[in-house]
Amino acid sequence: MKFHRKRRVTPEISMTSMVDVVLLLLFFFMVSTTFSRQTEIKIQLPEADATLTEEPPDSVTLSIDVDGVYYLQRNDELPHELINQQLDTLIQALRKSATDPAQIPVIINADSNTPHQAVMKALDAAAHAGYSRISFGALKPDNKKP
Repeated sequence: MKFHRKRRVTPEISMTSMVDVVLLLLFFFMVSTTFSRQTEIKIQLPEADATLTEEPPDSVTLSIDVDGVYYLQRNDELPHELINQQLDTLIQALRKSATDPAQIPVIINADSNTPHQAVMKALDAAAHAGYSRISFGALKPDNKKP
């Protein structure tokens, strides 16, 4: 007796309906997402309450007063006001302050009311001058509460 085997039908998966479902989910998530404006976020800046560290013996200190005037100080010398407040002048002064800027840290001391643009210009100048170790000076807040 000769038995005939049934041919197996290979299963097929229809990708069309899967793509439709994925596109519908994508559309749903895009429509239901809420977008917020960054200008509506209120930020309260933290205070610098870290442990105090001593200034390295070989460092460059760049001070910025409330009007955005730059003063450069090398080691324990007196601060010297720059000739003008241009970016190129600041870069040249920082380059002359150190023989190997990549190894010497720059400390930026800015007044609390210094314009943000002046601080950004100082950061930009330090990067262009080749400094990679940049830090900011801050005072420890007074913990006395009334």
